[in-house]
Amino acid sequence: MVSRLAVELQDDVLAIREVVERLLPSQRTGLRPLPTPLPVVPAIAARFHDLILPARDRDLLLALSVSLDDRLDPLLTFDGRSALEISAAPVGRHLIVRAGRVRFTDTRLAIWVQARTDPAIIGAVHDRLSGMFRSRGDGMSADWHRARASLERDPRAAAELTRIARELSEAGHPDRALLLAREATKHADGADRDEARLVAGAASVGAGFAVEAAEWLGSLFPDGTQRYRLQGLAGLITARAHLHGAVPDVDPNSLRPRTDDTGDWYSWTRAAALAAVLCAERGDRPGMRRWLDALRVGTARVGAERELRDPVIALSWLLVGERDLDDIAGTGPLSGRMLCALRAAVDGDVDLGLRTLEAAEPIMDGELDPLVAGFEFSPVVRAYLSVAETLLLVWRGDIGRARDRLLLAARELSIAMPFAGLGVVLARRLDLAVLGEVGPVSRSLTAALPPAMKTDVLVDRAIASYLAGAFDDAAASMRLWIDLGAPQTTLSVPGLDEVAATGEIGPDAPSIVAPPEVFLAHELRIRVATAVDARWRSEHDGVHASARTLRSPFARARVESMLGVQCAIHDEIGAARSHLRSARHLFELAGATAWARAVGDRLDRLESRGTEADVPTDPLSACRHVWSQLLTAREVEVAMLAVVGAGNKDIAAALGVSVRTVEVHLGRVFAKLDVRGRVELTALAHRTNRHV
Repeated sequence: MVSRLAVELQDDVLAIREVVERLLPSQRTGLRPLPTPLPVVPAIAARFHDLILPARDRDLLLALSVSLDDRLDPLLTFDGRSALEISAAPVGRHLIVRAGRVRFTDTRLAIWVQARTDPAIIGAVHDRLSGMFRSRGDGMSADWHRARASLERDPRAAAELTRIARELSEAGHPDRALLLAREATKHADGADRDEARLVAGAASVGAGFAVEAAEWLGSLFPDGTQRYRLQGLAGLITARAHLHGAVPDVDPNSLRPRTDDTGDWYSWTRAAALAAVLCAERGDRPGMRRWLDALRVGTARVGAERELRDPVIALSWLLVGERDLDDIAGTGPLSGRMLCALRAAVDGDVDLGLRTLEAAEPIMDGELDPLVAGFEFSPVVRAYLSVAETLLLVWRGDIGRARDRLLLAARELSIAMPFAGLGVVLARRLDLAVLGEVGPVSRSLTAALPPAMKTDVLVDRAIASYLAGAFDDAAASMRLWIDLGAPQTTLSVPGLDEVAATGEIGPDAPSIVAPPEVFLAHELRIRVATAVDARWRSEHDGVHASARTLRSPFARARVESMLGVQCAIHDEIGAARSHLRSARHLFELAGATAWARAVGDRLDRLESRGTEADVPTDPLSACRHVWSQLLTAREVEVAMLAVVGAGNKDIAAALGVSVRTVEVHLGRVFAKLDVRGRVELTALAHRTNRHV
């Protein structure tokens, strides 16, 4: 939304702010298109307050502002002057004429001239343009301007506008398609009006305008023409799933066609296919199974088992974490290319997955996708491909490039829609990895999410705290996240298991989708975090050997960093420096600047060890997040009190337990941490405080 306003308002910050204040909440969040034209706010009015235009020049500028494209020839025919004459006239300073095209020098003038012109004059200009385009054989433009000029309904123009809008939508131009389809709905009647509503809704889905799509397609239910109602069902389910965070809880059979028409049944079947995938994205297995059952019924009836049923089943089960599937692929960008790319990555070949996605666009030319028929070139499908590419780059450890790609996509695509908001989660995590904080674009994307859709804010806070050196705060956020059930996206996004064991996410764990290397890196980090003195040396050597097999520089850097910290805790300073330096270089290679900076800070503390500034003032703050992974909560409390010199009676009084209970807890602490008494426990705490 902001990028579009920046283009239309010449990067005028004041005008952008004033326009945003007048927008509906759904327009501000990109869930509804911007008004056409934009409102004339004080900043725009002030810029042109002394502009006086002769009627001929005003009509020329007005004609350009209401035209569907920027071709020069029709404007010359409309005005009657040559390009040279227009350029030499006073109006020429407001126009840029080049290569047969014409546009405003200042796009804000198009807004001002429409707002400051009498509606009757605007209608007359539309009428003139209609006649001119008709004489040139451009029926679509002629019908558009005739409809805009008409004070009464014009059903003949509506049918043509709807046809052209459908073609534009399917060609990947949903904004213009929506403009034409909305105009068609004002002039059409009966079934023709239902078709125009369908096209307006489909164009809205393609553009990512979920609120707009839900309104247009929802208006077809329950009494709209069955053909168009069923054609719009898939789009309506998509829009409502995004807005409400879940696929509508309806019985698929209640939406079945009431006739034997094959086309109607195919529309219903495709809606079931898309609903199943949307449920899978959200981890809703019961809903997915319900819609897959409907898909099987429908594909058997219309004979689309191979082209639609098989790839949709494969994609759905892949998205919920079932990876052992037959090598089934569909056609087109989603059921074909994206499915193949994700499967290749999950099987361990992320580079092959990226090559598959990069090859998608040229191969998409003329290649239909039964799952998203008519949307192959739409912005929403391009958003899916962009988010999938970003995810694979993250899995490969190419953090800086992943962030650049996603930020570029966010300027023109609704990246919040794919995979139940995965793009927003990725944007926030990538900002944290590079900046150390969530940036303005990611904050805007988060604010634009529907209320029902949430991100892992606690994990984000933990990462920000960890990178800033506030380890206790990071551990507290992660413990709270775990207490709340450890919610996370099915498609794995890097979290923070450096400060809290996050449980099993291995290849056999349900509902986690990632390459084998992601699982291996997680296992290695947990091994380092939970290693005690008795097995530290063997764990160090084994983890280090395994870490060297990781191809992702980001994943390996996190393991190297943890090895460095543990080596420092065990007074192996040379090894600690080596691991931390390797981690810093690898983080820099990955483009994870904030992580590299955090490791650099650790190295600085290690180099200056022994100085007064390194003496910890609060052992609890440094030790708790490490020891809490090895000890129970009560054992941690007992251990920390023992470290600061409290006797058994004092500990018992502080915690409200018996001395015998304290002795039992301390015995377990000594055993788990592999120390022989309070002196070694205190020494271990101070080493941990110094180096974690």
